[in-house]
Amino acid sequence: MASQENKDRASTASQLTSDIVRLLRKLAGMTQEELAQQIGYTGSAVSALETGAQPANEKMLDRLEGAIGCGMGIFTAAKKYVRLDKYPTYFKDFARLEQAALTLCTYETFLVDGLFQTAEYARALIGGGYPPLPDHLVEELVEARMARKAVFDREPTALIEMVLEESVLRRPFGSWDILRGQLRHLLDVSERPNVSIQVLPMDRGLRGRNAGARGPMKLVQTPEHRMMVYLEVQDTSNLISEPADVTQHFHRYTKIREQALGRDDSMALIERVMGEL
Repeated sequence: MASQENKDRASTASQLTSDIVRLLRKLAGMTQEELAQQIGYTGSAVSALETGAQPANEKMLDRLEGAIGCGMGIFTAAKKYVRLDKYPTYFKDFARLEQAALTLCTYETFLVDGLFQTAEYARALIGGGYPPLPDHLVEELVEARMARKAVFDREPTALIEMVLEESVLRRPFGSWDILRGQLRHLLDVSERPNVSIQVLPMDRGLRGRNAGARGPMKLVQTPEHRMMVYLEVQDTSNLISEPADVTQHFHRYTKIREQALGRDDSMALIERVMGEL
C-alpha cells in the first residue's frame, strides 16, 4: 500500500520510468539486487526507483541504459522529461520554453539568473532557502539547474542576455568565496559569442530615471518567433503572452538595457567588485 502511495505522488515521467525499469528488468530475468549490482547501486535504491519513492537521477539513467536499455536509448531519452519533473511546479512551463528559445533576455535585481549560476552558488541559494529542504532534494535541484545550461551550446544557437542590478554583484550566498567564484564565472561566460551581460549601476536613479524599478523579468522568443514574458515572485509565476502586455515589458527591458553599462564597462565593474571582496 505504501509503495502505491509513493508512486501516486510521483510525477508522470517518473512513474513511466519506474514502470519501464521494472518491465525491462523482469524481461531480462533479473532481480532488483542483480540489477543494482550491475549499475552500482543498492537493491533498496532500485526498489525505491520502481515504487516511485525516489526518482532516478541522470547518472542512474545512464547506467540503466547500459544494463537493460537494449540499445534503444530509452533511458537517455527519458532524462529530459525526468529533469523537467524536478523543477518546481511554477517553473516547469517556462523551463520548456527556455530550452527551445531563440532569444532569452533576463533582468535580475536580487540574484544571478539560474542559467548563469555556478553549482556552488545554486547550492547555497537552494539549500539556504525556507522552508529547508533535505540534502538529497537540494542536490537534485542543483543538478536540474545546471542541466539548463545546455541551452548555451544548443543548435540553433540561442541569443542570451542578462542585465544585473549592481547590488547582485555584492550580495553573498553561502560565502564570499562562492560569490567570487560566481563573479569569475560571469566573466568567463561573457566571452561566449551568443551571450551578453550588462550591469545596471546602483546610482542609476540619481540621473532621474531607472526603468528597472519594477523588478525582475524574463523575455523569451519561441521557435515560432512569438515573444512571451515570465515573471516570478515568492514561488508563484506568471507567463504573459498577450501581445500588448508583452510589448510593454519588452519596451521596459529595452530601456533597462539602454540605462545599463556597456559590455566592457560591465566586465570592468565585475572585476573591480571581485577585487574588493
